Amino acid sequence: MNLANKITVFRIFLIPFLIVLLQPYPQWMENKYPIFSFLNQWGIYCAVVLFLFTAATDKLDGYIARKYNMVTNLGKLLDPLADKLLISVALIMLVLLQLVPAWMALIIIGREIIITAIRVAATSKKIVLAADKHGKIKMVFQVVAITAVMLNNYPFSFITNLPIDMILMVIAVALTIFSGFNYIKMNYKKLDLRF
Repeated sequence: MNLANKITVFRIFLIPFLIVLLQPYPQWMENKYPIFSFLNQWGIYCAVVLFLFTAATDKLDGYIARKYNMVTNLGKLLDPLADKLLISVALIMLVLLQLVPAWMALIIIGREIIITAIRVAATSKKIVLAADKHGKIKMVFQVVAITAVMLNNYPFSFITNLPIDMILMVIAVALTIFSGFNYIKMNYKKLDLRF
């Protein structure tokens, strides 16, 4: 396994820590163990740092893979999978915290499941389908929107009363739908899919 793929695996390894940081802990745990009091108060901010770090390393492993000619079929499969897991886990936790409507999370996660299924089907036919530019733009908007939600609309709340975090989420959902349809349209002939 090359360095770029190791970074991707490390990104996947970090994702469960988002659950630890975003999980609401009951009062009795706070009373018994001060760490849970800290997590209830500051965990979401720690989660923002971890979320942004994990999302940013997506660029790092891609850069290393291209610069040092480390692009592999495994990397093409693992890299988008890491992105999907990161976004899905973050959204599930934000729904649990009632910060994001469940329907938004369902659309985004549903799209990711469908695209992952297509990639797995492609792999079974020894075809590797890389992410396209629309998927990358969608990912950027998802990261920005989720970060804004975690930060309770900061820093936009200083400028306007508009719920910019939710507006960004709506844009992210729209881009998710568009990029999903575009991805299927671009690749269904390669897989001989029937709709």
